[in-house]
Parts: sequence; structure tokens; C-alpha cells
Amino acid sequence: MEEKFIQIDGNKIRYLESGNSKKTLVLIHGLGASAERWSQVIPIFAEQFRVVVPDLIGFGYSDKPLVDYTPEFFLDFLEKFFVESKIDCPNIIGSSLGGQLSAEYASSHSQNIEKLVLVSPAGAMKQSTPALDAYIMAALYPNDQSAKNAFEMMEASGEDIEDEIVSGFVERMRLPNAKLAFMSTVLGLKNSELITSKLPSISVPTLIIWGANDPVIPINYADDFVSSIQDCRFFRMDGCGHTPYVQDPNVFASKVLEFLNGI
Repeated sequence: MEEKFIQIDGNKIRYLESGNSKKTLVLIHGLGASAERWSQVIPIFAEQFRVVVPDLIGFGYSDKPLVDYTPEFFLDFLEKFFVESKIDCPNIIGSSLGGQLSAEYASSHSQNIEKLVLVSPAGAMKQSTPALDAYIMAALYPNDQSAKNAFEMMEASGEDIEDEIVSGFVERMRLPNAKLAFMSTVLGLKNSELITSKLPSISVPTLIIWGANDPVIPINYADDFVSSIQDCRFFRMDGCGHTPYVQDPNVFASKVLEFLNGI
């Protein structure tokens, strides 16, 4: 994977890139995460695609300007990121917050997307959950124990969390303005309209993947997406929580590639 940087509105944006195919696949992470969250599936996808994985503005090692992190702000960022990184008509995979942003982008830019994969997307749930509360607390008070506890709740597997996941999260949340960007995003989502009214406007082929045991955004919200998107299929990942591409990367990548390759 190659680490790259571009400028968007005077802000330095970091992203990872791998693969040299003419077909492009963009991976968009969730709240408080970074490009590294996709590290286990990037090499698999890079065998068939040019894989581009940004740190969303306000997160990871991208700049964190003092702004209101509303969905509209992120959508404007995505449009400019695609232009600056010379991405035309990509396939997009978005997880959680990244899933909501990907769906919102697709609702008004379907002509600019090849196929869409949404992984436990946000946008249909307004109330919080204990796992989400624990994650927010870990972001506000980042230390190894609070982060480990939050990730264990989010994965809901009973297995130990890798040290790199915990330490990476703590390191990023201690960066200047990281907490501000995180909480501004949470409030921006809370004050935004539910995404359900925009979903019928998505006309690109779409795959929804949801961890059966997701305690952050429970799987019962999947129907809001599956029943509203025109050309939509659904795959439930048993034994997985909020990030199935971390917990079972091989099965996740296999299902995504079947969909992207029209199998």
C-alpha cells in the first residue's frame, strides 16, 4: 500500500492506494476510524482493482479543520476528493458513517458510480446503543482500557481485540482537534434527517452487508435500506458484529467480489 496526500480546500488529506487496475474501488471508513480499518481486505481487493482508501477529513491522519462536520460537509468533501484523486465512476464500499455518506452520495450521483456496497450503514437509527455510547466515551477519553472495552462491545464476538487496533485508535483520538471533529460529526448526524427518504433515488446495483450480531447499529435496520433501494441484495454475516471486514475478511471480500464481478 502506498501512502499519498492531496490538498482539498487547503486541508491535507491522506489516503492509501494499492493495485493498478483500470477499475477503481473506494473504501470509506466509519466514525472515528481511518484507512487502516480496511487493512485486511485491501490486499485482496487490490488483486482486481485500483483500491483507494481515504482518511475522511477530520479523521485518521487527514487535517481536522474547525468546522461543523455535517453530512453535507462530508458529501462536499467526497465530491472534491474524487476529482482531486482522479477517480471516475468508481465502485464504493462504505461502512457505518461511511455507509451513510456513500448512500447519500449515490442518491444524487448514481450516474457517477459503478456499484455500491453498504456495510451496517448509519442514517436510519436516531437513538444510541450501549456499544455506541462506549465508543463515544472511548473517543472522548482515549486510553487502552476504554478503547479495548468499546471495540470488544462493537465486535460482540468474545474474542480479544488486536493491540494495533486499540493503540491506533487511542493515538489518532489524541491528535489535535480529533475529539472536536468526532463529536461534531456525532451531533451533525443526530441533527440530520433520516436517510430513508433518499434511498429510493439510488439506482446503482447495491449490496447490503450486515453483521448478524451488530450491537452498534442492529441488523433490524437493514430492512430500511433493502426495501427502499431499487436494485438491492442483502447478505447477513453470521458471527460478526459491526465490522465484518475485520472479523471475517475472507468471507467479506469473497461476497463483495462476487457482487462486483456480477457472479
